Amino acid sequence: SDHMENIYGYLMKYTNLVTGWQYRFFVLNNDAGLLEYFVNEQSRHLKPRGTLQLAGAVISPSDEDSHTFTVNAASGEQYKLRATDAKERQHWVSRLQICTQHHTEAIGKNNPPLKSRSFSLASQGSANSPGVQRRPSQNAVSFFSVGHHRLPTGKRVPIMQPDHLVDVREMMSQAEGQQRDLIRSIECLPVSGHLTSLDQDLLMLKATSMATMNCLNDCFHILQLQHASQQKGSLPPGTTISWLEPKISLANHFKNGAAQNFPAEINKPASVREEQSIAEPCQLTREPEEINPDEELEDICDDKEDDLGAVEEQRSVILHLLSQLKLGMDLTRVVLPTFILEKRSLLEMYADFMSHPDLFIAITNGTTPEERMIRFVEYYLTSFHEGRKGAIAKKPYNPIIGETFHCSWRMPKSDVATDADRNFSAHSPSEQVTLSKDLEGQTELDYYTVKFVAEQVSHHPPVSGFYAECVERKMCVNAHVWTKSKFLGMSIGVTMVGEGLLSLLEHGEEYTFSLPCAYARSILTVPWVELGGKVNINCAKTGYSASINFHTKPFYGGKLHRVTGEVKQNTTNTVVCRVQGEWNSVLEFTYSNGETKYVDLTKLSVTRKRVRPLEKQGPFESRRLWQHVTESLRDGDIDKATEHKRALEERQRNEERLRAETETPWCTKYFLKEGDGWVYHKPLWKTVSAAQTQQTDTN
Repeated sequence: SDHMENIYGYLMKYTNLVTGWQYRFFVLNNDAGLLEYFVNEQSRHLKPRGTLQLAGAVISPSDEDSHTFTVNAASGEQYKLRATDAKERQHWVSRLQICTQHHTEAIGKNNPPLKSRSFSLASQGSANSPGVQRRPSQNAVSFFSVGHHRLPTGKRVPIMQPDHLVDVREMMSQAEGQQRDLIRSIECLPVSGHLTSLDQDLLMLKATSMATMNCLNDCFHILQLQHASQQKGSLPPGTTISWLEPKISLANHFKNGAAQNFPAEINKPASVREEQSIAEPCQLTREPEEINPDEELEDICDDKEDDLGAVEEQRSVILHLLSQLKLGMDLTRVVLPTFILEKRSLLEMYADFMSHPDLFIAITNGTTPEERMIRFVEYYLTSFHEGRKGAIAKKPYNPIIGETFHCSWRMPKSDVATDADRNFSAHSPSEQVTLSKDLEGQTELDYYTVKFVAEQVSHHPPVSGFYAECVERKMCVNAHVWTKSKFLGMSIGVTMVGEGLLSLLEHGEEYTFSLPCAYARSILTVPWVELGGKVNINCAKTGYSASINFHTKPFYGGKLHRVTGEVKQNTTNTVVCRVQGEWNSVLEFTYSNGETKYVDLTKLSVTRKRVRPLEKQGPFESRRLWQHVTESLRDGDIDKATEHKRALEERQRNEERLRAETETPWCTKYFLKEGDGWVYHKPLWKTVSAAQTQQTDTN
């Protein structure tokens, strides 16, 4: 009772993307089991601006920081709150949890459960939907009295016996069967008419029933551990109580919110049948293919991702997906809705990081180790802006294992900064396009060629390898990236695990580097991207290193997309260059000699990549592989795009199953496994070394 006193005070409440965080005066009414809030303390005598029933609520401290927590009511309403510090958050969370537990137990005592019953959509009639029967006055009691099973009668004992756990397991099995029947009934409804499978109330019912069963399974797991601890006196060493992954397959139940029953094989478009019938990749030639840059043409594709319409139209689908996810859950195996996809593969996105080949080639032109490290940092920080297509957070296609992407860039030698020039290309974007077109008539000596190849070398975990080289300047970069994505509440975090290696063979230098994390924020409103985390660039031979921090926006105040960094000489610990600004706007470089340079990334010239036409590409090259999905997205036909995407994913699953059954290992085409990383099969450092050895032997 000492902990059941009413508490009150100011907390910050998150409203929406536009309004953001606002101070509100909160009151915990323990007697009524309510959390109320007012505009300020002076208006406390007025009607509350908002009220949450705490019976059946879930109080969750956020893992984003030490100040934030959420209150999720049984009605589905949520408050996202922020205390002034970790101590105050703990005070509010503990009091709210005590009040919640008290009133939840009271409901169980005062409202005996109903007999087991199943929910039949047929009995509702065509004129009704769950939304029609919902009452505004519906409270937590009604949420807990639907679908309960009568527990076995008998004297209650302090310690749960094993046979009681068996009874619970049987009841849960019955509930899972009823839940599956419910899902099947919803998905068998027509896609058009008065009551459809896309009805928002039915989608919410489908999602909440799924989430409920997942929570019940988690609770049953905890009961089993508690029973084991009571039997043995304590938990076994090393045992942890943690949330389980969903028992219901998201991939099987979530296909863009639509029914799973796709048209029969004979009614499928020819392109879908083609996607499903491509032969097993390892049965195709896996020999590396030498791409002739002369066959590549300047890319005219310009898919900007600025359309927000689909996000608003598919809001119920997003809610459906979010209801099945948990904080920290790995999203690698989750099938995401098609309308949030970009019109390019992840492998092509890596290629777009190379859209400033003049800055890349200029690295090796530096006359000193210091100059070359600074130039690499300048190139590195300017690569992310073009890698993103528009301000909207959309997701590239997940590459199919064995998928490849090839392209190249031609750069006029006159546009590459020399050893005496620290400036970026002086040409405007319009002038750059003209120069690129004029290259067709120039001789080979007038331009440099940068070639790029990427391959998806693993599916689980998803690992991509990519490699770029400029033979004329004897420089290349090799990298492998494992993308790990996690659900963080109202955002999604992607960790780029892996390492890159830049080799400047003219100088005998190697630079190792990593990549920042990426976050998709505000996924329920207008999703946007930000980068976060610390990355390091090191050159062991010269002793120069760079430390770069991508700063995520704080909850209150602060700027978006901020980046800071410094380049130093490790031996003397001397800082030779500092950088600050925004990675997608303006960067400021300050050098040790006092010189300052500003780079406006929005005005920086971009060189279009060169890609082979679709008819000359192999069946597993990105653009040809995803062409039907891309065309459907361009036409705004989400259902058709989903069907093509599903066909590709289903084929990949079948191939993976066949390899497992026949114990056939996957054979990559361009990259070889070396230790924990992946290396291009014919890197420039091996080619140059072999050529030098051969020349020595000849002499």
